Amino acid sequence: MSKRDYYEILGVARNASDEEIKKAYRRLAMKHHPDRNPGDQNAEEAFKELKEAYEMLSDSRKRAAYDQFGHSATEGGFGGGGPGGMGGMNFSDIFGDIFGDIFGGGRAGPQRGADLRYNMEITLENAVFGTTVELTIPTLVGCAECKGSGARKGASPVTCKDCDGYGQVRMQQGFFSVQQTCPTCRGKGKQILDPCGECKGKGRRKQNKKLSVKIPPGVDTGDRIRLSGEGEAGEAGAHPGDLYVQVSVKQHAIFERDGTNLHCEVPISFLIAALGGELDVPSLNGRVKLKVPAETQSGKVFRMRGMGVPPVRGGATGDLLCKVVVETPVNLTAKQKELLKEFEKSMSTNNTHSPRSSSWFNRVKKFFEEMKP
Repeated sequence: MSKRDYYEILGVARNASDEEIKKAYRRLAMKHHPDRNPGDQNAEEAFKELKEAYEMLSDSRKRAAYDQFGHSATEGGFGGGGPGGMGGMNFSDIFGDIFGDIFGGGRAGPQRGADLRYNMEITLENAVFGTTVELTIPTLVGCAECKGSGARKGASPVTCKDCDGYGQVRMQQGFFSVQQTCPTCRGKGKQILDPCGECKGKGRRKQNKKLSVKIPPGVDTGDRIRLSGEGEAGEAGAHPGDLYVQVSVKQHAIFERDGTNLHCEVPISFLIAALGGELDVPSLNGRVKLKVPAETQSGKVFRMRGMGVPPVRGGATGDLLCKVVVETPVNLTAKQKELLKEFEKSMSTNNTHSPRSSSWFNRVKKFFEEMKP
């Protein structure tokens, strides 16, 4: 047994992290391993020292004892092999540890429950003002009879004999050894010899869970609401997953939403557009008065502040934008047509009544004149 300081052997500080100790060991073990230095007695001795130092410092309990008592701690039964020990490590074990880290090796434990997703479609009104929705979610819940252990009442799961509770077994393939999930316990590290009669040893059972979901004001299509711990129950009492409620807002008959603003079209008569007037327009807060000034053109947008959507994360409420569209009269009687013709004659003598039309025709006339050779 080496009497050199274990930290000195590995070349790390006494406050080195577990990861730093592991990296130092791998680097030096690759350098001094007897398989890479055949016949070199010094390399063999150096490798033995490295194994001894790493076995002590890689175990938190042993390391604490070594920090307090020095080499005398090794005399109290802290050494040893087993699945976590280094007594039988060879060159392929070093690669095995590396592959194990990459592919998720290590001691197994109960798996967290799966996350769930629920697609919820709500009305624009509920999206703007918020609401509370009652849901029924088919999911897996922990078995009440065995409290999620999977074992019959009074019994307990036992450590898997094939992997010694690690959930991983090591398979030798030529020069390399590769870790893979234990086929006996399926990576759980435990076996249930006397399964619960209620859940058949699974620790979970299917159930329709009823939940009350609060939809905050201002949500929009694509927003997600996370309900922590409301997903599937974990294995053997592990933490449950989460439930994600995916929001989709139904198309509205009147309004279109653009962020925090609402848009709508308001048809108005030729008379109101020409002479002005006041009319009721809808908003999500009820009827509101819209004053249309005289000589309003079709397509004019009127902004009604604060009548849109509140931002879901706080801030100023958006606006309602009303676009007026002048409606052309239809199904006219002969008398009405005659009156419109008389009206048109009265307008044709003065271009000031239709400035946009006059300006447009002047531009068209100029365009054709410039096209002449």
